[in-house]
Amino acid sequence: MSSNKKYWQSVEELKESSSIVEAHQQKEFAEEIPTDEFLGDKETLESSNTSRRDFLKYVGFSTAAASLAACEGPVLKSIPYVVQPERIVPGVANFYATTMADGFDFAGVLVKTREGRPIKIEHNAMAKTGANARVQASVLSLYDNKRLQRPEANGQVVSWEQLDKEVKEKLNNVSGDIVLLTQTFASPSTSRLINDFSQKYGNVRHVVYDTVSEDAALDAFQARYGTRALPNYDFSKAETIVSVGADFLGDWAGGGYDAAYAKGRIPKNGKMSRHVQFESNFSLSGGSADRRVPVTPSQQKMVLAALYGYVTGGSASSNLPAAIDDAVVKAARQLRKSGSGAVVVTGIPDVDAQSLVLSINEALGSAVMDTENPRMLRQGNAAQVKQLVADMNAGQVGAILIAGVNPVYSLPFAEEFVEGLKKVDLSVAFSMKKDETALLCNYIA
Repeated sequence: MSSNKKYWQSVEELKESSSIVEAHQQKEFAEEIPTDEFLGDKETLESSNTSRRDFLKYVGFSTAAASLAACEGPVLKSIPYVVQPERIVPGVANFYATTMADGFDFAGVLVKTREGRPIKIEHNAMAKTGANARVQASVLSLYDNKRLQRPEANGQVVSWEQLDKEVKEKLNNVSGDIVLLTQTFASPSTSRLINDFSQKYGNVRHVVYDTVSEDAALDAFQARYGTRALPNYDFSKAETIVSVGADFLGDWAGGGYDAAYAKGRIPKNGKMSRHVQFESNFSLSGGSADRRVPVTPSQQKMVLAALYGYVTGGSASSNLPAAIDDAVVKAARQLRKSGSGAVVVTGIPDVDAQSLVLSINEALGSAVMDTENPRMLRQGNAAQVKQLVADMNAGQVGAILIAGVNPVYSLPFAEEFVEGLKKVDLSVAFSMKKDETALLCNYIA
C-alpha cells in the first residue's frame, strides 16, 4: 500500500513561489565549492576564507575518485592448453608424495599442486615423520624471487656445461684434500653418491656439520653402541616419562614425538602416562607435564646424578634443595615401579649427562627407548669441523664443496673459517641463494 504522506524540508516550501526552493531544485549544492580560491597561489591560499567543511568536501571527492581509478585491475586472459597434459585438469588439484630434508627438518609430505604449481605442503599420513610448521611454510621458498636462476662463477652467470667443465678440470688437478662439507643427509641414495665420488678421486674427506648440534648425544650413543646416531623413542609405550631439560614435544632430537606422546596421554582403563619435567626454561613439554619442577641449569646434572643413584640403588647423595630432591625421589620411585614402561630423556649438551641417561634407561630395561633402530637425523661432528678449519688455514685443503650449510653465518669461529676459505684453491657452494658462504666461494651451483 503506497503512502500519500509528504515530508516538508523547510517552511519555504509552503510558499507557492520561493527563490530558495527554486535554487534547491536547480542545484544539488546550495553553495559552490570554492576550489579555485582554495587552490590559488600561496598568498591567496594563506588569506583564503575556505571553511573546514569545504576543504573536507574537496578532499573526500578527490580520495573517492582516486580509489575508483585504482580499483580497475589488469586484464588477465585465460588461454587454454593446445595439448592438455593428461594429469592436469584446470581447477582440480593434484597431490604428490615426496620427502623433505633440509638438515634440520626431515619429513614425508604431500604436495598439493594446481596446474603444476605447488601451493600447499601437508603431512603424509602414511609416513612415520610428521610435517611441522616449518615444513608446511617451506612452500614459500619455492616462490622466493631471490633464488638463484643460474649457476655463477666468480660472480658471473655461466651455463651448467661451463660450470661442470671448469670444476672437473680443477678437481682433477687439485693439490691437497677434497672436502665435502654438508648437512646431515638421511638418504641412502645420497650416501651412495658420496661414496662413488670418494672412490673416484680418492683424497676425499666428508665432514658433516649440523647448525643445531646434537654432538654430545651423538658422541655418547656412538661410544656405547658403535653407531653415530640418536636413540629413538616410542612415547606411546611409556607409563612414566622423566625429562631433564629435553623439550621432546618441540624440536628436541629432530622432533616428531608429539603424536606418540599424545596416544599415551589418553586415559584407557583408568590409566595414562605420567610425565615429570625438570627444566630451567618453560617449554612445550613442561607445559604439558603432570608436574614441572623448575631447576637452574647447574642443577640439571645434579638431578640426573641423583636420579641415577635412586634408580640403581647406588650412592644418591646430592646437594639439591630439599624440595627438588624430594621431587627426584618421587620420580625415581615411579620409574622403578613402571619398569620397562619408564624412560628418561635429557637435552643437556654434555657427553657425561647423555651417557648417564642411556645407563638409566638400560637399568630400567626401557622398552620406550629403541637403540636397534636409531635415528639418523643428526650426524654432525663438531670435532671434525674444527679440524677442517685448522687444515684449511694450514693449506692442506685444495678443494671444498659445501652443500646445505652456511658456516660463515652459523659457526662460532666463522672468522677462522673465512680466512681458511681464502687459502683453498677451489670452493663450490651448492645453495639456492647467495648466502654469506656462497658469496665467498668461487662457484655457486
